[in-house]
Amino acid sequence: MATLHRERVEHALNELLVRIVPEDADDDEEAANQRFEDAFAFAMDELTAAGTPSLVPDVHHIASLIDRKVSGPRNDQQKSARLHNLLSRLETQTVLDQKWRMLYFLYRLSDNSEPAIDGPESPAPAHAFQEAFAKPGLSQLPVTAPVPDKVEKRRERRPQDAAKEQQSNGGHAAKAAMAPSEPTLLRELPFTLQGYSSTNLIFSSSTALRLPAQLPVPLVSLLHALAEPAILYKGIADFVDASHGGLIEQSFRAALAKELRAYLGLVATLEGQIKRALTQLSEASPHEGMGKAGVTLKRCVIWTREPTMGLRLMSLIVEESKSKKGGELIALIHSFSLNHGDPYVMTFAERLLSDVTRPFYDMLRQWVYDGELADPFGEFFVSEQSEDEINEANGNEGKGGATSVWEDKYRLNDKMVPTIVTEDFAKKVFLIGKTLNFIRYGCGDAAWVDTYSKEASKELQYGDTANLERSIGDAYKTTMARLIDLMANKFKLFDHLQALKQYMLLGAGDFIAVLMESLSSNLDRPANTQYRHTLTAQLEHAVRNSNAQFDTSDVLRRLDSRMLELSHGEIGWDVFTLEYKIDAPVDVIVTPFGSKQYLKVFNFLWRVKRVEFALGSTWRRCMTGARGVLGTVSDRVGSDWKKARCAMAEMVHFVNQLQHYILFEVIESSWIDLQKALNKPESTLDDMIEAHAKYLNNITRKGLLGSSSIDFTGQLHELLKTMLAYKDAVDGLYSFSVAEFTRRQEHAAKIETRTAGGRWGLSEKDAHGTSSPDPFGESRAASRHDADSPFPPPLLRIGMTGTAEDDVLPALQKRLSHLTEDFKVRICILLGDLVHSPDGELKMLAVNINFNDVYKPERRRRKGEKKREKEKETPKVAAVAVAA
Repeated sequence: MATLHRERVEHALNELLVRIVPEDADDDEEAANQRFEDAFAFAMDELTAAGTPSLVPDVHHIASLIDRKVSGPRNDQQKSARLHNLLSRLETQTVLDQKWRMLYFLYRLSDNSEPAIDGPESPAPAHAFQEAFAKPGLSQLPVTAPVPDKVEKRRERRPQDAAKEQQSNGGHAAKAAMAPSEPTLLRELPFTLQGYSSTNLIFSSSTALRLPAQLPVPLVSLLHALAEPAILYKGIADFVDASHGGLIEQSFRAALAKELRAYLGLVATLEGQIKRALTQLSEASPHEGMGKAGVTLKRCVIWTREPTMGLRLMSLIVEESKSKKGGELIALIHSFSLNHGDPYVMTFAERLLSDVTRPFYDMLRQWVYDGELADPFGEFFVSEQSEDEINEANGNEGKGGATSVWEDKYRLNDKMVPTIVTEDFAKKVFLIGKTLNFIRYGCGDAAWVDTYSKEASKELQYGDTANLERSIGDAYKTTMARLIDLMANKFKLFDHLQALKQYMLLGAGDFIAVLMESLSSNLDRPANTQYRHTLTAQLEHAVRNSNAQFDTSDVLRRLDSRMLELSHGEIGWDVFTLEYKIDAPVDVIVTPFGSKQYLKVFNFLWRVKRVEFALGSTWRRCMTGARGVLGTVSDRVGSDWKKARCAMAEMVHFVNQLQHYILFEVIESSWIDLQKALNKPESTLDDMIEAHAKYLNNITRKGLLGSSSIDFTGQLHELLKTMLAYKDAVDGLYSFSVAEFTRRQEHAAKIETRTAGGRWGLSEKDAHGTSSPDPFGESRAASRHDADSPFPPPLLRIGMTGTAEDDVLPALQKRLSHLTEDFKVRICILLGDLVHSPDGELKMLAVNINFNDVYKPERRRRKGEKKREKEKETPKVAAVAVAA
């Protein structure tokens, strides 16, 4: 490699000396050759010298020395300006890396020969010196060059060196003579620019172009620049010829093919210019002919500079687009037009986008005007899910009904949203198409969709942003208004929501009261004795005897009674429930999950109503009996009834406050918020779904059914069970009181009968049986029944010991006391949880329940608090153990 480099230097130096060493007419041939050899030897010595220690290799310093010598004593500014122009062009040549040595060499030559650059003794004209530093080299030989025969003689200097070169390089000089000329390379250039191999320019691979080895460095540099568009074109053409990919990718290939055709048009024009120049080429002076024709490799580089930038950009996009499709590909191209500072790149990317986005806007038009997704290759930002994907996302059962169609059938793929549209725009487009699709298939109104599509459909294209946004805005308003109108008027959405509130949330108080009263006798029996037809008959009875009879037939036919799953030991109250059936398309708002939430709230309210009904029935019976039966036995059980009435009053108060809170503070206020949300202008179906979901969430959370931190539901169920157990115990006390009243009535009747028969009203055994303080005497007297008495013995004998009946009243008293205490403890714990709840409405419920501070709220320690306390105590225990 070093030998080849030296040979090139010698060859270039020989060519330079041929042009600048002056001729002397008086010298003979031998003297002229000797003078040339001396100049060559001196130049080689200067070039191969190790360096000049006294000089610093400063390009600007040596340039100033040359400038001083060229401008001369007269300071010729024209010559100085011409020199500076040549120096600036020299500095831009990246191929040359020893610029200082070149200038220093020329400066030393000027010291020896004292030539003038443009003087009358100049061996070559100024333009020859100027072109010597141009990128393509000398375009033509100087007109004052030496006579050709003398030049050839000089070229064949030093026979011994020539012979040596012949031996070492194996005929390298002969091959150099065979190196292709610039006209030959120009003739083959159009084929190279189209990616085809030629005689001298051969594509060894799709990414490599092999150049002839004998070319001078300037030509190699130019051919390197011209090889870039050729290789880029070849790679892009291979990509364009492929046929795989989606619609947008095929459109991208078509846009690239259009740009390549423009490039080929330039190549054709360039080929015409080259052919015209070659026809004008003179065999005697080829360089002069190329100069006159105006076509050189350097000019070809300049002419292909802008197309090369386009090919670079296309190649970059092609490389980065291999893992992208659809909206991602559009976003990639749009990034060059949006964020690039080069106007040419921005314009080029915009031109590509106008063609690439056509399939995208066709999909967009069909989606927003027909509600149909025409995207066979998954390139649009809206995707359709299969049944398997829906089941996988939502479980094996899925959501079902219109809910599945609306929420699961289509998905917005954020990754595919191109940057030519905003995120809000994409969401609006997604909602428009989904709404049209739902109107067509979910609401069965395909005729309206077809009519709307014919009347409103418009051509959408890239760049027309104002028209696009206006069209999408109009489509959004029209479709949303149509869907809301269908849901409100055709499918009676608001009527169904009102019916759910009336029947499932116990808003119709008269209907619930009649239903509970008619069902109470049946529901007190075991659950396995309940029959569907009996419950249905009682439901129809409650409808006919309440304001529910004025509801529409469509609402009433959806109302039904059914039983939950049976468990051992349950009674009818535990398994009875109401059901309001919702079908498509209303079930997109009242989802199957929402129906379960309604059922959950109904079952809870139904239990509260049941407790209220039971306590109310017992309270009425007690109040009625207090004026008769219970007053007669007040000496025996009066204190017990006073305690029972106080406890029942507390329970009734608690139930009333709980019902008032749930029905009015929670359900009614949430209903008002729901009405406001549903009646908002420009409300969408998604807004309605969200508003209804929020409505149900408020009911369950604020209704003590949905708290994640505190189990209010479990506490309330235990309280209700305690109150029902207390009601049963009070009923037992009432039965005991009635039995005591009956025994006393029988005793009084017996006295009257004996008196009327002329006997004593009381016999000795009667006296002992009723008034003897001796318990054993009482037992003996009471153990013997008067055979003459016409009345049967009483069911419960008061004051008798030694029998099972002796423990009835104490057992009742103990149970009532225990249930009362249990109720108060549970109330205090519930109040403690309510008081420390973050919800202000729950705190107000605690205030209403305990308005006179009769209860002392207690806050239970949570598991986390117990764990932390245990962790704090552990080190103390360990320390005590260590000390011990």
